[in-house]
Amino acid sequence: MKSFIFIVTLILFFSCTDENLASDKNQVKEVDNKIVVPEFQLFIDSANVIGSILVFNLEENKYYSNDFEWAKKGNLPASTYKITNSIIALETGVVENDSTLFKWDGEQRRMRIWEQDLIFRDAFHFSCVPCYQDVARRIGTKRMNKYLDKLEYGNMKVDSTNIDLFWLEGESQINQFQQIDFLKRFFKSELPISEQTKTIMKRLIVIKENENYKLSGKTGWSIRNNNNNGWFVGYIETKKSTYFFATNVEPKEKFDMNMFPMIRKDLTYKAFRQIGIIK
Repeated sequence: MKSFIFIVTLILFFSCTDENLASDKNQVKEVDNKIVVPEFQLFIDSANVIGSILVFNLEENKYYSNDFEWAKKGNLPASTYKITNSIIALETGVVENDSTLFKWDGEQRRMRIWEQDLIFRDAFHFSCVPCYQDVARRIGTKRMNKYLDKLEYGNMKVDSTNIDLFWLEGESQINQFQQIDFLKRFFKSELPISEQTKTIMKRLIVIKENENYKLSGKTGWSIRNNNNNGWFVGYIETKKSTYFFATNVEPKEKFDMNMFPMIRKDLTYKAFRQIGIIK
């Protein structure tokens, strides 16, 4: 009888162990403060792109991602640099506030929505490249480099030949961890900028606000060596905590590029829902 009980116990033990091992493959894995979320990878695969979603919980000091190695890879900041460009413009006095008017010169632009007079706030949200190229030229190479060092923003390569293009073309780089670090320092008032600039910027970068959360940030899209790279960076404030995020993706072959502008946000929202930030 004792032998029978012992055998049954062994069978149950190994059966439960096998089940646990099988289920572990589908569970999040935490190393230090970095948690791998397999569902993030499923979202990316189903969207026919490659890349990484990186989310940081400020209160718990934890990162969530599908691919932490990709998150360390530097890329051109593209239009996510409009956040930093705006800060420097305000700090140098090139732009007075978010209502400063940019007059359209009547020249044809790549997007029809840019072919009008725009206040600074709309230039940011419409991602008006010509407007921000003008801002960069007015800031100038010397001041731009001075503030980039001061703000500790990525690894930008700026000189007189690329002052109005360095965030879209060339060798400038920033990775997802650096994007989040910069945004975190901005949010926590740790950047060496004026209170006025901080107030204007926190108002400027809001994308959506409702009773459950406030979302702030910026998208970006660069094309280098025929390679498309897309960003969505920012932070989302809820009643429980603040989460910083940086999504970076590239399309696979036969991807419908008409979907690229929206896929970056769509993937990020799916990640938010997966880890319970929003419903």
